[in-house]
Amino acid sequence: MIRILIAEDQAMVRQGLKMMMETDPEMIVTGEAGNGKEAIALCEKQVFDVAVLDIQMPEMSGLEALRSIRSRWPRCKVLMLTTFNDDEYALEAMKCGAHGYMLKDAEPEALVRSIRSCLSGGLSLQENVAAKLIPRLLGDAKEPSVDSSITPRELAITRLVGEGRSNKEIAEELGLSVGTVKNHISGIMDKLDLRDRTQLAIYAIRHGIV
Repeated sequence: MIRILIAEDQAMVRQGLKMMMETDPEMIVTGEAGNGKEAIALCEKQVFDVAVLDIQMPEMSGLEALRSIRSRWPRCKVLMLTTFNDDEYALEAMKCGAHGYMLKDAEPEALVRSIRSCLSGGLSLQENVAAKLIPRLLGDAKEPSVDSSITPRELAITRLVGEGRSNKEIAEELGLSVGTVKNHISGIMDKLDLRDRTQLAIYAIRHGIV
């Protein structure tokens, strides 16, 4: 089962999200929090596969909780949710290591797909969010050249990470094993001094690899 933590300050919205997620028989919400502080406390007691965090919450925001979870529990994937299609929030979430960014008005099927994409190593962005975010990333580009130590194979993998592909999808396209893809991605991040694949995806977009 996929163990999910939901952090959302409105109880009715939280219950609605839970019902949407649990339409998938392999997903179960094992933790519910009303703010980021409560979410962190739950992570200290339980193991979650995915944390779904509202960006704006009292006491501790979703962004603050995101930073803490990515630092303390790096195996836990984080999907950010918000009511607002604000590219500043989305950009900050990606920089902090979020694995996905969705609006609360997303269809149940889209939300479930996003959770599965995050779990499989993909980067999940709702289409209308991506439409605003990617031009921002391109516009913020400051380093046009790609690190010379990156091999052609690593460049191909970086491109696919930037496109939001999962490890399995990358392996199938390049004729590699999933384990080999994981090792390549770890090596690329070490070379570029990046924390996670979200930063690698941003690197790919900013440097025109995608």
